[in-house]
Amino acid sequence: MKAAIVGIAATALTDAEAAMFAADPPAGVILFARNIDHPTQLAALVAALRRVLPAEAVLMVDQEGGRVARLRPPHWPALPPAGAIGDRYARDAAAGTRLAWLVGAAIGRQAAAAGFDVATAPVLDLRLPDAHAVIGDRAFAAAPEVVATLGAALAAGLLAAGIQPVAKHIPGHGRATADSHFALPQVDTADLAADFAPFRANNALPWAMTAHILYTALDAEHPATLSPAVIGRVIRGTIGFQGVLLSDDLAMRALTGAPAALAQQALAAGCDIALHCTGVLAETRALLAACPPLHAAGRARLAAARARALARREPLDDAAIAAEMARLLG
Repeated sequence: MKAAIVGIAATALTDAEAAMFAADPPAGVILFARNIDHPTQLAALVAALRRVLPAEAVLMVDQEGGRVARLRPPHWPALPPAGAIGDRYARDAAAGTRLAWLVGAAIGRQAAAAGFDVATAPVLDLRLPDAHAVIGDRAFAAAPEVVATLGAALAAGLLAAGIQPVAKHIPGHGRATADSHFALPQVDTADLAADFAPFRANNALPWAMTAHILYTALDAEHPATLSPAVIGRVIRGTIGFQGVLLSDDLAMRALTGAPAALAQQALAAGCDIALHCTGVLAETRALLAACPPLHAAGRARLAAARARALARREPLDDAAIAAEMARLLG
């Protein structure tokens, strides 16, 4: 099983994609809006992927609530963004914390019912006024302690639904003044303790996703995803994160170079798994061929993440969750 999670092109698995996964099985597949039409179609796609992927591979969905949602109306209810949860917390801390758990549980129930293992939430970045809007209301608040509290609650809701959460974007995307989908943001401040704090408080979460940001005080040459210094000294060291470390999408234009080469750099820097989301067959085939097998430590972290979600799962009532969310948001 290769140290990569990849996208596919459309709403059905093609014969070429199935053959590629048989030859070079990835550690998982991530699905986006282009892959999801309605529940019956999605169930067939998930079943097809399960038939060709290794048993321990994951199915992942980028589902935060708000504008980052791949399971959408009319087939899946819309859920509030993190910013709305933070605003509720500002008025009533107990109500806001409860709302974060409910939103996590609702996301988790949607994802689990659709056949996913992992949802890429919570966002633990700071919501700072002068930053680029790419994060914006995807983040809970500006105060690190609020982000830490609400992130932990949302993650607990996901785990209650049996879904593995992903903390992002470690070690912190909140100060970026550019959108890393289109350019490489540069953060020059040396005082990043506030940015690290929500991740330190949640360093026992099973997954985290890196930030494509150049932190010049930490590594003046390499963005965090490709930096042994940032991953080794900061993410694994100062922050103390020991779960599965996933790169952000290597096709984003913050990074330059062929996706296969970038995957090798990210893995060499200390990421456990490289993420490539475009679904373009030639790119994906080259990346999987270039990636090494997932190492023993990564396999152990992957197994621990799955076991934790199974252990934390509890019976949930979808109607009661929706009613309580509506009351707290009203």
